[in-house]
Amino acid sequence: MLRIIKYAAALLAVAIVLVIGFASLQPDDFSIVRQTSIDAPPEKIYPLLVNFHAWNRWSPWEHTDPDLKRAFQGPDEGVGAIYSWVGNDKVGSGRMEIRQAVPWSRVAIRLTIERPMAADNNVVFMLSPRDGGTDVEWAMTGEQPLVAKIFGLFFNIDRLVGSDFEKGLAALKAEAEKPAAGGAS
Repeated sequence: MLRIIKYAAALLAVAIVLVIGFASLQPDDFSIVRQTSIDAPPEKIYPLLVNFHAWNRWSPWEHTDPDLKRAFQGPDEGVGAIYSWVGNDKVGSGRMEIRQAVPWSRVAIRLTIERPMAADNNVVFMLSPRDGGTDVEWAMTGEQPLVAKIFGLFFNIDRLVGSDFEKGLAALKAEAEKPAAGGAS
């Protein structure tokens, strides 16, 4: 019996070394990108991105935790606007700060996540006008430490986070394509 336990322990140690070794060969950076086309001009979409108070109308995480605690600092919109949150295990806790806001075309955000897994990422929304509408790109990039690389061996991060981006873009599209209040579209 002791021999079987030693053999199992040796196999487990080899498996751990192999997982860590393979994970260390993965890229040091990651990128997640999703796009959609919205039948609205950039002037209608940009305010939904550059003002964190408007995110509750389209963000895929805003309604995941009914007890989500939010805090806003700085200006209501644009460079220096800050949004912090603390929520359940699904939304975790963190902070976003708008670092660049180019009207009608680009919003760049520093995203710092405290939990469930610490991360410091860059998020960029790009708006490109096209034939009466707008192509919108949502991208997130960042460093991928060893723990994230190991996690990525077992879970497809692009698919997990990308599906949230897709839900958010669909909600952003629905919100931006709503007719103007009190009038025609």
